[in-house]
Amino acid sequence: MDASKNQQPYLNPDWQHGMQVQYDYNNLMERSFDAESFDKKLAKRVAPITEKEIEAHMPELCRAKSRLDKKLGKPSRMMSWTTLPYHQDKVCGEILKYADTVKAKFENFVVLGIGGSALGPIAVHQALRHLHYNELPADRRGGPKFYVEDNIDPERMNALLDVIDVQKTLFNVITKSGSTSETMAQFLIITEALKKALGEDWGKNIVVTTDKKNGNLIRIAHQYNKNHQSGRIKIFYIPDGVGGRFSELSPVGLLPAAVCSIDIRQMLAGARHMDSLCKNTDLKKNPAYMAGLLMYIAIRKKNKNIQVVMPYADSLKYFADWHAQLWAESLGKKYTIRGREVYAGQTPVKALGVTDQHSQVQLYTEGPFDKVITFIKVGSFRNQCPIPHGFGDIPDVSFLGGHTLNELLGSELAATEYALTKSGKLNQTITLPEVNEFTIGQLMYFFMMQTAVCGELMYIDAFDQPGVEEGKNATYALMGKPGYEDKKRELDSAPSKLDSYIL
Repeated sequence: MDASKNQQPYLNPDWQHGMQVQYDYNNLMERSFDAESFDKKLAKRVAPITEKEIEAHMPELCRAKSRLDKKLGKPSRMMSWTTLPYHQDKVCGEILKYADTVKAKFENFVVLGIGGSALGPIAVHQALRHLHYNELPADRRGGPKFYVEDNIDPERMNALLDVIDVQKTLFNVITKSGSTSETMAQFLIITEALKKALGEDWGKNIVVTTDKKNGNLIRIAHQYNKNHQSGRIKIFYIPDGVGGRFSELSPVGLLPAAVCSIDIRQMLAGARHMDSLCKNTDLKKNPAYMAGLLMYIAIRKKNKNIQVVMPYADSLKYFADWHAQLWAESLGKKYTIRGREVYAGQTPVKALGVTDQHSQVQLYTEGPFDKVITFIKVGSFRNQCPIPHGFGDIPDVSFLGGHTLNELLGSELAATEYALTKSGKLNQTITLPEVNEFTIGQLMYFFMMQTAVCGELMYIDAFDQPGVEEGKNATYALMGKPGYEDKKRELDSAPSKLDSYIL
């Protein structure tokens, strides 16, 4: 199958017309809340943002932009993700050519990875492929069955091996360092299974996405390829200065997408379009910069310590998961870049409309004033689902007839937005005209830039994760990794648990 035939015309202006993602922050602002309906005490808890506050913070936002502009594209500052929408024609060509061979040869494609190496591919696949992709006949899928192993639950790994034939499966191992314990444990299990099935040619069922020069995985791949001229391990590289949670627009995400016939060039075109909007020097018209500033004000000045991301589309369900890592790992920091303790961050919560109207919205409407709810809305779905007429003698049911599920879903979103605003709960809406590669590229770039801007305003490093490293080091010690003996002694000396506290 020729993947290029399934691609939308590259940078086709007709296809992209009217496809700009919109950011609506009306319901963060004071004018959306009826001050007369709140007493003074309640009005203080509602705490909407005022135009005066935005004006007061504009010099600070300008300085943040200046600092970010100096970092853009510099690997040492972990800002190379801003260059990913550009200069990848050669990489895209290589990925698309390789994807064609994968489609022709393999029945299954399995990603072995965790964090950004898994959440991005999951979110994009859910958004752009059939919601029951793996259950479709092969001629309707447009690619092999797709699995992502982003955990190390032993039952999960065994369940995967129960439903795939490893000889007919390509495994994409994704880790920049090659020292991610979870991914490398999976890799060891899979290589053992492939060796039993294929012998010394096990490498032909492996493709790695990793650092070009450093790390264990690239060393393993080069060593294998040196000794095997046939059935070599295919290698794709993660560019320098691109962290895991910012890597979806690199081969980390582009390869899994292309294998499933997702138009990766249109994703990059969408990211470029959003980047052009984010270069607007009139910062009040710059979507990601305004979004970053408003969240900064909400967190620091309004005590909104939780952000609920609530897509009203099953296709975007896992964008809430991808965003949760991006937001939490980037902004949850103990220290500023100058070493001052701040314990910064805003807790991301994932929800799905309308499912979670029946499980969470009661809390959001009548509970604490500590949240911002971010709706993700789809303007036009890819198909319509009419609701038939019936049961005319039961008005509570029959009124639905003649409408569509599309109308019902849109009405429920509008109603939830209204109810939250009426209750004094801050909310904002991001609208995709429709879900396609171009709008998904925009959405991902918007969220990444918003995160960078908010981190810069907080004076924290949005691109490291020292809290994660402590847990990794403790795991290494407990599993007996050489060089971590002192950490093991530290763990052994920790206070033991009391039996009286275990019921």
